[in-house]
Order: sequence, then structure tokens, then C-alpha cells
Amino acid sequence: MVYYDSKRIGSERHYSESFMMFAKKIWVDFFKNQLDSLSSGYQGFYKQIKSYYDKANWLEVYDLIEFIAQNHPYEDLNKIFIELCNKYLKRELSAYRFVGNLITPITNEQEIAEIEEVLKYNEIFRPVKRHIKTALDLFSIRESPDYKNSIKESISAVEAICKLITQNKKATLGDALKIIEREGKIELHPALKSAFVKLYGYTSNADGIRHGSGLMDDPNLDFEDAKFMLVSCSSFINYLKEKINKAKIKIQKL
Repeated sequence: MVYYDSKRIGSERHYSESFMMFAKKIWVDFFKNQLDSLSSGYQGFYKQIKSYYDKANWLEVYDLIEFIAQNHPYEDLNKIFIELCNKYLKRELSAYRFVGNLITPITNEQEIAEIEEVLKYNEIFRPVKRHIKTALDLFSIRESPDYKNSIKESISAVEAICKLITQNKKATLGDALKIIEREGKIELHPALKSAFVKLYGYTSNADGIRHGSGLMDDPNLDFEDAKFMLVSCSSFINYLKEKINKAKIKIQKL
């Protein structure tokens, strides 16, 4: 848990201060302990963490390493930490992997890559990223995942990128896809367009455009449904992003 890079950090004093700020964050924000009970120095802190880790159940262990990944002060070292965690999760045949900085019940590398690709988009695509990130958050709650709202956020991400393509803030997904097709700047296969229009219809609820006995009214929405929507919508978003690049369409913030 102790990392040191003299070229990047600059001085041992700076490093020590950064590390202790990180240690305090774990001790107070994660463990909910009093700050004055934190051991001073690296070795004391390491022993306290190891004592907890050795006694923790698997959910508590995942919560801890996820917290570390989300709060470590150095991005490059955090990336290495996540890669190492995924390496050992795979080796131990765990049903979980890091996607971004969240531990999720997705293990297929291609599926992970599709979601992470969206999370790397630049600021212009912030609404798209926000919906996918929220869908991932809701899907990844280990004790009580919210599959219904995860599905809603996934399809909302597709709607968000279509709004950006059409530069129409008020367009629904169905309307935006029709505009894209009519303007002809991006060629979409009719079956693919139809599939996502239907998915949008199924996921609309009281907060959406239409009512009825759609997907969101099904009380039995499960892991498979939410995972399919998260991965499929991420893949379609990446597909549209490539189409945007090839057509050299200039996207502006709405």
C-alpha cells in the first residue's frame, strides 16, 4: 500500500503528507473511526488495515478495495492498483471485476471494454457518460442492486448521444433517430434503429413519454436484463461515436 515515485512526487515529505491524508480518509470516511485512534506511521496503519482485511467477509473486502480505487490521490498508481486487482480477481475465478473504479458483476473483457470506452469520452459527451456511470453505479450495488433504474439510465445514455448528434435538447430517442435518418449524416441500419426505438418504448415509465405494459412494469427485472441493457447501450453509443467521427460531425454542448 506504500508507493513512492521520487520523480513525480518530488520529496519524501510531500509523499508522507499525501499518504497520511489518504490514510485519514480511509480511517474516518470508510471505517467511521475517530481520527485520534489512527496509528501514526506507515507500519502502524498497515497493521490496522491488514487486521481488518483478514477478518472481513468478501463484501467488506470489495467495499474496501473499491473505496481505495475511488480515493487514491495518484491516478497512475490507482490504474496499476485496479489492473492488479482485476488480475487476481480473474485468477481466483471471482464473479466480479473493476469497471472504471467500480467493482461490478461483469467479467467479460469485451463487455468491460465497451463500458469503459464510454466512461473515457471527453467533456462534450458528459451527459452520456453521466447516464452510463449512474447505470453502472445502480447495477453494481452489491447488497441491493437497482436493476430497474439501471436499465432506465442505460437507455437514457443512448438518448443523450442522439440529442447531441441532432443538437436537439428536447428530442426523445425515437424523434432523434428519425432526424438522424432523415438528415442522412449517419447511416443507421433500419433494423438497428427499430430495435432501439422499441427498447426506448419498453423502458418508458411514468417519468417518460408513454405508459403501458412495457419492460419497466415487469416486477421480475433481473441481473441479466440490466447487464444486457448496460452492455448493449454502451456498444451502441460507441458505434454512434465512431459514426460521428467518420462523418466528421461537429458535436457541441447542449
